[in-house]
Amino acid sequence: MSPAKVRRILICEDSRTYATALSRLLERDRELEVIAVCGTAEEAIARLPTLKPDLVTMDLELPGMSGVHAIEQIMSVRPVPILVLSGHVEHRSHTALTALAAGALDALPKQDLDLADHDGASAQALRQRAKLLSGVKVIRHPRARLNRRRPPAVWTRTAAAVGICASTGGPQALAAVLGNVPATFAIPILVVQHISAGFIDGFARWLDAEVPLPVRLARPGTMPSAGIWIAPEGAHLTVTPKRRLALDTETAGLHRPSGDVLLRSLAAAYGRDAVAVVLTGMGRDGAAGLADVERAGGLTIAQDEQTSAVFGMPRVAADLGAEHVLPLHEIAPRLGALRRVDRAS
Repeated sequence: MSPAKVRRILICEDSRTYATALSRLLERDRELEVIAVCGTAEEAIARLPTLKPDLVTMDLELPGMSGVHAIEQIMSVRPVPILVLSGHVEHRSHTALTALAAGALDALPKQDLDLADHDGASAQALRQRAKLLSGVKVIRHPRARLNRRRPPAVWTRTAAAVGICASTGGPQALAAVLGNVPATFAIPILVVQHISAGFIDGFARWLDAEVPLPVRLARPGTMPSAGIWIAPEGAHLTVTPKRRLALDTETAGLHRPSGDVLLRSLAAAYGRDAVAVVLTGMGRDGAAGLADVERAGGLTIAQDEQTSAVFGMPRVAADLGAEHVLPLHEIAPRLGALRRVDRAS
């Protein structure tokens, strides 16, 4: 059996003490090698072409160029998987959410890492995360460019509710899609976004500032109206047969909230008037739920490989029969052309 590939990591961190401790923790795993430590974003960007790392860890508060601006530049010129490690993450800062929207794959709080305990749970989880993210295929797709083209709407399908699920790369993709859905869009949009613990409230506030439609966390018993309804942390979001929002904190699964759970409930509640959209992300969540919507006669869309940060979830959704596999810039016009319908159960 051939030896496992060694993943090359560039650390962008202005604290030499922290960077040294982080390097030792990562290199406890022989499949991880720290190839450079850069004290500024400018240095990291300059060395990327020659070093060709598999992963960059990025602090957000740096001398000179900020971490967020560095992420934007890296992802628009020489994309590489980026993991944010920052003290600001713990405070669910707007800056950390902006970093995810700029193209970082994940953001973790420094305070959750015990750098002195190389074999502790947090250290092992970080090494596993680093190996996973370093294998992700990332693409050059700044949000401004994704929003540029808008094909004409040519259909007149009806819908009662739209369900969207996303994971890695999702904040950026959701902002690109929902930012181009008009404020007059009358069909409720229900969203499951896999995100680090403690982030979802800040994510909802951030997205509300980015898109024309109002963004709210879903509340049980609510009749979903126009706007965007976000699944809260630790709870499955569903629609009941009476077409009210419900939250489930008991059902286990790989993800909670789960895209599959949401989309299956839409298929059951709305049938052919349900819409399922699966965006970028690792794994397969949402694909089985999308297949249920497809069987019920609803509209199903998967993001294409060329515009996905990670073509995992949408690939499985496409394999399971998504009606349309579309680049990101074509999804919003398709949604915007839908007409709302409210049929009796």
